[in-house]
Formats: sequence, C-alpha cells, structure tokens
Amino acid sequence: MQRIPWNRIALGSLLLILPCLKGGQEAQPPQSEKSKPPVKVEQRGRILGIGGVFFKSANRDPMREWYSRHLGLTDKGQGVMLPWREHDDPQKEHVTVWTIFPSSTGYIPATQPFMVNYIVDDLDALLGRLKQEGVKIDAKRVNESFGRFAWIYDLDGNKIELWQPASAKP
Repeated sequence: MQRIPWNRIALGSLLLILPCLKGGQEAQPPQSEKSKPPVKVEQRGRILGIGGVFFKSANRDPMREWYSRHLGLTDKGQGVMLPWREHDDPQKEHVTVWTIFPSSTGYIPATQPFMVNYIVDDLDALLGRLKQEGVKIDAKRVNESFGRFAWIYDLDGNKIELWQPASAKP
C-alpha cells in the first residue's frame, strides 16, 4: 500500500467530518417520538466507520486533477486509500476509499450524485436486524477476496453500500 502523508489523511478526514459539525458541536438530527434507541455498541452488526465515499462527475479526469492538486487526493484509477485505526482497538486498521466515478456509471444510481460505503463488523447480523426493522434491502450480494458487500436504501431511496472486510469475520 502506498504511504500517504498524515496531513493528507487529516485533510481527508476533515472533509468527511466538517459537514457533520454545526457551530463546533455535533449536529443532531431531529428526533421523532417514535424513534428507536441507538444500536448498542456491544451488539454485532454495527457500523465501524466509513469504508468509501464515491461520487460522480461528468468531468472525471479534470476533477481528479483538481482534487489532487488542491487537496492532495491523488486517484490514479483505484481510488485514494485513507488508512485509519479503530478508536477502541488501535490494532485494527481500516481504509476509507475516496474515488470519482464517471457520471455514466451504473454503480451509483442515476438518481443520486454520490454513495457512501459503511464498514460493518457482521453483515449478516446487520441485515437481519434491518430486515426486522422494515428497511429496504437489495437482494444482490457480492463476495470478493477483500470482503462481502450488500446494499440497502434509506427513506429517500438513496442506495447505501455495506461492506464487511474479509478480516472482520464474526
């Protein structure tokens, strides 16, 4: 894996974190009276972090050059790999992939400009719970040497990718 200077990783992390902040404090979504309590941390089938941020551009190559020149995110075709470690278990390393897809891609639905990939610790447990909770789940599954993938949809119909890395076996 190519070594990425920490200042680039920090900048990439900031780009992911800043939209979540509001006035220096974490922005909280409005709570409905019927909202369920958050998933228990010790429960299997939880999100560990962001595995990827993918977005589309009609000007893919100029966009890659812009992000490389101005933000140090150099994507040579396989995405930019931003390594990180789990807070509670620093021995566990992960990577967040950042990449630009052509606007004609079929990987990200035409109705959405980007897609987020979440790393999960137990894909089967998470999908089982989401099914019980009535979440729309895509029937497609993909197994690769580097992990397993599934997709779900939020209330607005946005496709979300779930990834259990091969190293995160339950």
